[in-house]
Amino acid sequence: MLADIVEYLACPVCAHEMRLAGDTLRCAEGHAFDVAKQGYVSLLVGSRTPGTADSAAMVAARAEFLGAGHYAPLADALAESVRLRIQSANGREGDAFRRDRFSALPDAAAEKAYRSAAVAREAGSARQEAGHAEEPVIVDAGAGTGYYLATVLRAVDRGIGMAFDVSKHAVRRAARAHPRVGAFVADVWRPLPIRDGVADIVIDVFAPRNGPEFRRILRPGGVVVVVTPARAHLSPLVQELGLLSVDEEKERRLARSLAGFEEADRRMVEFDLELDPGEIAGVVGMGPSAWHTEATELANRISSFLSRDTAKKREKVVATAAFHLSIFEASP
Repeated sequence: MLADIVEYLACPVCAHEMRLAGDTLRCAEGHAFDVAKQGYVSLLVGSRTPGTADSAAMVAARAEFLGAGHYAPLADALAESVRLRIQSANGREGDAFRRDRFSALPDAAAEKAYRSAAVAREAGSARQEAGHAEEPVIVDAGAGTGYYLATVLRAVDRGIGMAFDVSKHAVRRAARAHPRVGAFVADVWRPLPIRDGVADIVIDVFAPRNGPEFRRILRPGGVVVVVTPARAHLSPLVQELGLLSVDEEKERRLARSLAGFEEADRRMVEFDLELDPGEIAGVVGMGPSAWHTEATELANRISSFLSRDTAKKREKVVATAAFHLSIFEASP
């Protein structure tokens, strides 16, 4: 609920602490934000247009696809990684992750970005002073419907979830995803309305990454857990339907977006998907191809693909789901 995360929020106008009074979120300077009846609050301010936000139809399609359990193996792997990391930080399981470091990618711009990272403020000790060592705070950047964060919280006892997304349609669902989730509308590309040094974990699943802001809100020793699609993701649908593929520069963009962090661990999560025509349209609608393909055109491509596959007499198509799950730690 929103009340569970208020103490970790910062006013998006003046960065002061926030207080919840009835249905209004207010700071000491008097800046006020109304809480929607669905339990979330919008902390977007200013006239600048925010980043691209998913529409109500896109969010509904994503909720239906995820609710059917197609990406459950990925959500479970993410939850287990976060659980082990928190246990390791609390000293209960020793070193839960490998300590070998991945070197910077052989790209001059990426290396320069790592070395020149400027973080606005050093991560503070607000959480320790507030006495919340036993309540890990997990921030989901670009949380969407809150599906992944809810799975993580079911694996982490007494964890507190902060879900934000630029789409109000997504945040409405995220606010109801789990009893320990507090949700708000915010743009990952702007200064986040979150206090310094309060997050144990930032998770980022297929969402943009703001390295300096992630580092600012993380407590000392906190990490960023990132999920990105691998080259084999949605094969053979990518080839058969003419979808956007994962390009070779994605790894370098990931490195540049998390300047000031080092990749401490990486694993591949891969499994098969059995999809009917509606589910194929759903998984395409969740990715970047949704912005470049008309619904009618996509339906025709799917129909043509399935008609070529009729000789196999299958009602569903088998596709590959493939992801990289990485742990990033702040560089010294």
